[in-house]
Amino acid sequence: MASENSASEPVQDSSGTQVLDKIVSASNFDRDEVDRLRKRFMKLDKDNSGTIERDEFLSLPQVSSNPLATRMIAIFDEDGGGDVDFQEFVSGLSAFSSKGNKEEKLRFAFKVYDIDRDGYISNGELFIVLKMMVGSNLKDNQLQQIVDKTIMEADQDGDGKISFEEFTRMVENTDISMSMTLGKSMISPIRILPHGVIPSEVINVAVV
Repeated sequence: MASENSASEPVQDSSGTQVLDKIVSASNFDRDEVDRLRKRFMKLDKDNSGTIERDEFLSLPQVSSNPLATRMIAIFDEDGGGDVDFQEFVSGLSAFSSKGNKEEKLRFAFKVYDIDRDGYISNGELFIVLKMMVGSNLKDNQLQQIVDKTIMEADQDGDGKISFEEFTRMVENTDISMSMTLGKSMISPIRILPHGVIPSEVINVAVV
């Protein structure tokens, strides 16, 4: 989504300052951190369009090599427009700030699996995402068994899918806050899932 005040435009005027102040207030970053993120955003926005397109995102070696790269892009693209503007960029990274709380990090991890954004992780969605992670290391029937087992163990109300609350209980012992926090470099997180978020059977063969 291309915003009226893109990251490639000057923001020294009052309207631009108000936009940045709004972005800061809606995130876990302070003004200096947002300014640094803006510089990072501008480097990623190679065509100076004011948004980061899918191809620009995937052109980064550390992103393109990640099996969940397309899911990361989809999560950052909050309005489903096919690209990421600066506000979406900051919003997507906000959970990874050292100020981000555990629930924010869990919600980001949950969104990785919730492909259709209906607030639940279905059997099919879990299979698709785990398939991205394990590739050909597991046969489909083996992976399906793991998916079925995971759904069965996590699904407390018996509706055949995993809600955010059920997902939270499933990973409540995981130190997700530490494993999903940005360092001082403010570089986009690549290892977006802590080991506890996926079944242990998959951890043995998946690179996450």
